[in-house]
Amino acid sequence: MTEPSELTDLTARQLLAGYRAGSFSPTEATRAVLARIDEVQPRLNAFVRVDTEAALAQADAATRRWHAGEPMGLLDGVPVSVKDTLLQAGGPTLRGSNAVSERGSWTEDSPAVARLREHGAVLVGKTTTPEFGWKGVTDSPRTGVTRNPYDPARTAGGSSGGSAVAVATGAAPLSLGTDGGGSIRIPASFCGVVGLKPTYGRVPLHPASSFGTLSHVGPMARDAADAALLLDVISGADHRDPTALEPPAHSYTAALAEDAAAGVKGLRIGYSSSLGGQVAVRPAVAAAVRAAVTRLAALGAYVEEADPDFADPVDVFHTLWDAGAARMVHQLSPGQRQLLDPGLRVIAARGARLLALDLLAAHDARLEIGRRMARFHRRYDLLVTPTLPLTAFEAGRESPASAAPNRWTGWTPFTYPFNLTQQPAATVPVGFDADGLPIGLQLIAARHGDAVVLRAAAAFPGSPMG
Repeated sequence: MTEPSELTDLTARQLLAGYRAGSFSPTEATRAVLARIDEVQPRLNAFVRVDTEAALAQADAATRRWHAGEPMGLLDGVPVSVKDTLLQAGGPTLRGSNAVSERGSWTEDSPAVARLREHGAVLVGKTTTPEFGWKGVTDSPRTGVTRNPYDPARTAGGSSGGSAVAVATGAAPLSLGTDGGGSIRIPASFCGVVGLKPTYGRVPLHPASSFGTLSHVGPMARDAADAALLLDVISGADHRDPTALEPPAHSYTAALAEDAAAGVKGLRIGYSSSLGGQVAVRPAVAAAVRAAVTRLAALGAYVEEADPDFADPVDVFHTLWDAGAARMVHQLSPGQRQLLDPGLRVIAARGARLLALDLLAAHDARLEIGRRMARFHRRYDLLVTPTLPLTAFEAGRESPASAAPNRWTGWTPFTYPFNLTQQPAATVPVGFDADGLPIGLQLIAARHGDAVVLRAAAAFPGSPMG
């Protein structure tokens, strides 16, 4: 019998194998996860709400199904956490904001959460986010600061920071995150886990994000195979999102298994260390990423240095992001607005001053970047970059002290461009700096190339934290 403390070190696939073999039950695994949450929460503040009673009831039901030889779906009995920007029936979705009331019936699941229930997942808790997911670190007026599991004095990143911490510490092997400018990839990189922003529309979203078609829903996991498993679950259709793609024709898990023998052999990879000299990357990050690229070449990929053909689109991104913030804040009462994070009020005010012509120009620029990346991918299956140019900095800050007064986009130049283009992009852990902080490698494919991203991500072992 596996000891409960060890169950939290297992991947979702290992848990399912254990249930199948009768080595342990979903109830035992869920109790171990809940104990781990109790252990890490006071130190790291990754959870907004943990519903122990409901989680154990779900786990007990899964245990009965496994004992009867009738498991339900792909994740029956696997503990999963959910970012608190996604609706989950049975409790409030507070979005890190004091402007959101807990009152109400809260009877609706977001599409991805509904798919989790259909596949028997155990929903252990909601994870922290900055207010309405507006920035690349996780602190909010409502829930305070979420901290890095490798050094609690450092940030976990954001906006899916609580989800990244949960996966990294074993407080559920899988988590749902959202990504509007890097919000899955940033915290996954800082916390040493795998995070995937799928092609836009691959995972349905409802209600629609105030940040429009920048925002994606995706999996966070310890390795690529678990991310593929979760993507298989949450890619199901949902009538509430008219922008959603048709469900994929093939399983991502099956595709990984089919590609396992070849791995990355034959993939054409363009490696950009600094987006053509536009980004100053810290030496430790640059060295770890270069070593990882060398590994891809040694495994049979064709690798050459190649930069995508676009200038930093930060102004384009800010136009769309700030307009989304303005739209969100506009729906609040004056009293509610006074409760908001001061930084969110600043960008919302900036967005309120934009003209329709500004938004149309940003849309045109966005399409042009997309065309340029489509040309790039005619030559290369993947673009590989650092996920971030730095490792985790001081907790409680939007940017490193040395970068003030920059906004979070000042240190995330590798992530937000690919929200503009709506391409699939993943981060995988590839090493540590001298302070023991994780370093991430980013893998980007053409639109609808999610399976290629996962195939390359599988070349790396995944989260080193046990």
